[in-house]
Amino acid sequence: MPFCHKIRNGVILDVIFFMSDKRKTVSFKWALSEYVWPRRKMLSLGLFLILIRSGAGLVAPYASRYLFDDIVPNKDMDMLWVFLFVVAGSILVSAVTSFALTRLLSVQAQHMISQMRAQVQKKLMKLKIGFFDEHKSGSLVSRVMTDVEGVRNLVGTGFVQLIGGIITSITAIFLLVDINPVMTVSVLVPMILFGIIMLKAFGYVRPIFRNRGKINAEVTGRLTETLNGVRVIKAFNAEEQENKTFEKGVDRLYQNVKKSLTATAVISSSSTFLIGLATTIISGIGGYLMMGGTISPGEFLSFTLLLGVMVAPLVQMGNIGSQLTEAMAGLDRTQELMNMPEEDDPDKRFIFLKEITGDIKFENVSFSYNEDKEVIHEISFDAPRGSVTALVGSSGSGKSTIAGLAATFLTPDSGQVTIDGKDLTKINLGSYRKNLGVVLQDDFLFEGTIRENIMFARAEATEEDLENAVKGAYVDEFTDRFEDGLDTLIGERGVKLSGGQRQRLSIARALLANPKIIILDEATSNLDTESESYIQKSLGKLMKDRTTFVIAHRLSTIQKADQILVIEEGRIVEQGKHQELLDKQGRYHDLYTYQSRI
Repeated sequence: MPFCHKIRNGVILDVIFFMSDKRKTVSFKWALSEYVWPRRKMLSLGLFLILIRSGAGLVAPYASRYLFDDIVPNKDMDMLWVFLFVVAGSILVSAVTSFALTRLLSVQAQHMISQMRAQVQKKLMKLKIGFFDEHKSGSLVSRVMTDVEGVRNLVGTGFVQLIGGIITSITAIFLLVDINPVMTVSVLVPMILFGIIMLKAFGYVRPIFRNRGKINAEVTGRLTETLNGVRVIKAFNAEEQENKTFEKGVDRLYQNVKKSLTATAVISSSSTFLIGLATTIISGIGGYLMMGGTISPGEFLSFTLLLGVMVAPLVQMGNIGSQLTEAMAGLDRTQELMNMPEEDDPDKRFIFLKEITGDIKFENVSFSYNEDKEVIHEISFDAPRGSVTALVGSSGSGKSTIAGLAATFLTPDSGQVTIDGKDLTKINLGSYRKNLGVVLQDDFLFEGTIRENIMFARAEATEEDLENAVKGAYVDEFTDRFEDGLDTLIGERGVKLSGGQRQRLSIARALLANPKIIILDEATSNLDTESESYIQKSLGKLMKDRTTFVIAHRLSTIQKADQILVIEEGRIVEQGKHQELLDKQGRYHDLYTYQSRI
């Protein structure tokens, strides 16, 4: 029988009927220990209900022999009423337990799915920034929403029905042997063949299901990108090109599904053939034995009905096995994600900051996105409390990488970045980032109102705090013209606002956070001249008594910076104040002179 189990320290570790290699075993053990075993009481109750239902289902087939061999020939009306009462009672018990089983397990499975989605999303939020750079958002959405649904077949009816079906089949076999051992043995041979075919089919189909999850995630990711970039697609008249790309992905998904359907069809057709073969064999042997008087017609009828009871769970196991195979493929991917190292590792980041001064120091810091290509080479500089450090240089020189290191989005390969003398790699990220305000070049806004987007930085902020942030970033300059003011809906990613308005909203969000450290990554890149003049006024308020890093292509915006670092090819080639660097007539002088001519 393709089923085994092992109990270790009271925990079921192996219930493996279609998995053979080490990785599959580990994955199934993980699913059992994480999701099945903690719900063992509920699942035990479900198994108990299934056994009651199965036992009730055996009453009518087994009792039918007495109807034909004793009650009818003897015309015993009293026993007929007893027979009908017992059979009707068993049907009622079966119906009630079926309802209770579905209500118990199906609802619990859906609850488990919702919990898992929350857990996976929570895990995603704890992963490093680099992980999100390497994976499409649509692919990650698929992991959260689709992959976890497989747990339905573990915590839900599938897993319990599998065990219950096996027990029911074993019980039916004992009853069949009691009626006629010869016929029982003759029918078990096709059933064993069916079990072997199922094992082979499941071993073939599981990698297909696992690959389907990856393809589905890729297709979903591409579709998400298409919808987000619809303006670019239409602007370049690239609809047909995008349609073909999506069609190729959909076709890959179809080819994968076709393979799995073939395996499922083999299981289904094999079960039909083998059950038909078993029925033919039983009919021949039963007819011969009845003619010889070895068994009675009632016993033959009872045997046939019990055979159906034995076979039904085995056939059902084919479907359940396919469901569990698909479930495990999704849970493989979920386990892979849940086992990824978290960004804020408590074993490494054990220092919790209470209050910070804001002195940041880079000491011989080097960093590479890829092992073979270093982006930052032994950078060293001090950014004292309340100072403004401007980072300038050509595109790709490493300015954003330095800002990312200061924001703890990245971790140095060598050297140290310190805050108030403490190594940033050892500091709890939450305790550091609550002192951090960031205005990114890609000023991301959430769908909702202007108020909600600004309050995102500090949900508990008072109306007065909000008003100060709005005025400080000159957001009120345009919201006063809106009918709904701060409650104006801005659409997905703030599509209903201009670039300058979105940027000012992002700066207001940073102001409301009231951080000790500010990182402005091209904060004025999307502003027209008028908007920039508003922002330059508010930046003075934003930077006051805060350690600030400014990345800017517009050198006119950083003339008052305490220090300007000119970055080229990952190295500091010049360092000083605006006038000092102009006097040197080096790289900064060239950049400034060039921009002044434009």
